[in-house]
Amino acid sequence: MLEKLNYYLQGQAASVPTYILEQLILNLCGWVPTVGGIGLRALAYRLIMRLDGLPAIESGVRIAHASNIHLAKGVYLDQGVYLHAMPAGISIGENTFIMHHTMMHVFNFRNLPKAGITIGKNCFIGEFNVMRGQGGVHIGNDVYTGPMVQIVAVNHVFSDPNRPIREQGITANGIIIEDDVWLGSGAKVVDGVTVGRGSIIGAGSVVTKDIPPYSIAIGTPAKPIRDRRDMTDSQRQQAGVFFGALEELRDNRK
Repeated sequence: MLEKLNYYLQGQAASVPTYILEQLILNLCGWVPTVGGIGLRALAYRLIMRLDGLPAIESGVRIAHASNIHLAKGVYLDQGVYLHAMPAGISIGENTFIMHHTMMHVFNFRNLPKAGITIGKNCFIGEFNVMRGQGGVHIGNDVYTGPMVQIVAVNHVFSDPNRPIREQGITANGIIIEDDVWLGSGAKVVDGVTVGRGSIIGAGSVVTKDIPPYSIAIGTPAKPIRDRRDMTDSQRQQAGVFFGALEELRDNRK
């Protein structure tokens, strides 16, 4: 029983005193609604996290290993976001939005050398995304993901059919998403690949190999079908283009 309790506590915080402090602040402040709650958390969470400026954290955000989390100024965490930063941490860059029920999970009990999740500035991570950072997930600047995207930097070994897969260990090589990438809704990126700068991954595609810069790639497995730099003007703009308040806010912050 004590062994299971210790395992649980290690999964929640760096130490027992840290666990008590983090849980006290999270439970006192994490539920408070409206903009008042956002302001309260921007101040109180400084005691348990590394915060720059005044990041906006909605009510109902679940956090484990808060001391390993860094939020730059202008970060927004929507309701239902789950950050588990054991032990190598999660870092989210300036003016990046993480939308509701996205999960970022490091949870490294195996001393994996590259574990962690790093997201650059001016990114937008869509609803219900899943990131597993055992092998390290590195996302550049200006990256957009649609809903239900999965970026999973871990894989199971299954070479021995006579042993349960759970007993054969894992591999964790890491994933790199370079600057200015758009991952369409439901896209999946598996461990060990790099998605090159300026690329677009079509909705529902599964990325199993490196994607060259400025590619448009679709399918399972995803394969490049076009280089964005070769597109004509008519291909680049086939309909009206609209810009929203989010782009205007970011422009004003520059």
